[in-house]
Formats: sequence, C-alpha cells, structure tokens
Amino acid sequence: MLIGILSDTHDNLPQIKKAVSVFNEKKTDLCLHAGDFIAPFVLDVLMLLNCPWQGVFGNNDGEKKGLLKKSEGKICEPPFYGQFEGRRLCLVHDIETVDVDNNDANIIVCGHTHKLLIKELPDKLIINPGECCGWLSGKSTIALLDTYSLKAQIINL
Repeated sequence: MLIGILSDTHDNLPQIKKAVSVFNEKKTDLCLHAGDFIAPFVLDVLMLLNCPWQGVFGNNDGEKKGLLKKSEGKICEPPFYGQFEGRRLCLVHDIETVDVDNNDANIIVCGHTHKLLIKELPDKLIINPGECCGWLSGKSTIALLDTYSLKAQIINL
C-alpha cells in the first residue's frame, strides 16, 4: 500500500494542488493529513484526490466545525489510529501528545514542527513530512510511505 502524507498546509492552495497532483500521479492508495488545514476551502483541493483520505486537527485549525462538516467526518481530533496492510498507524499533529515508547503503532505520522523527520526505531517508524505550505522554511515537502517495505521518502514540491 502506498500512502501519501502531508501536513501543515496552512491555506497554501498552490502547494496543496501540487501535493494532490503528486499523490494522484503516484497512484497513492490513501492520503493522510497531519493537521493545520486552517480553513474549509482547502478541502476543495483535497477532494480532487483519487484515493480516500483521513486527517486530524492541528493547533491552528480554528474553523473546526466548518472543516468537520465539509470533510464529512474525514478530519477528527488526534490521535487517529488505523490498521493498514497489517501495520498499526497513529496519526497525530503534535508528536509530543503521544507516548512514542508505549504506543503500539508501527507507524507514527505527525506534523506541527514544520521540520522533516523520518526516524526508524527498532519497532516503529516516525514520519513528519515537513510543511506542505513552505511558509516557514521556504521548502514545501510531502512524503510517500510504502507500507510493505516500511520505507518513507520525502518529495520536494
């Protein structure tokens, strides 16, 4: 299974469109958003994905009611847990809100820091795709995760 991962889109529609284009081109099976969508209008672009998607709220998502309604429940309070190809995944905005050492997830996807991170531990993989928006670092990045090999890669937009 190929999972597209993005976070911290912060209303940057051109970069979100690029991310969706990459995910569609790579034929991702699922897309995960680790929070900080900001406003409901960004979901119009996410609806162009050719795969299902799931997201969690971030600390800057002020229009939660609008995001929840427009996403038809695809955005929830973190953490979100799912089972994909025999791997347990935890999706959260701020990794500091989960106990990594005592978490039974094989994969932890986070955002919040706007900093890229792919960290392989003996029994889990932690992925922060960086910031899709590019506002803070000047670099707009997303990630792809292959659940079979448990390998992730960063893509510069």
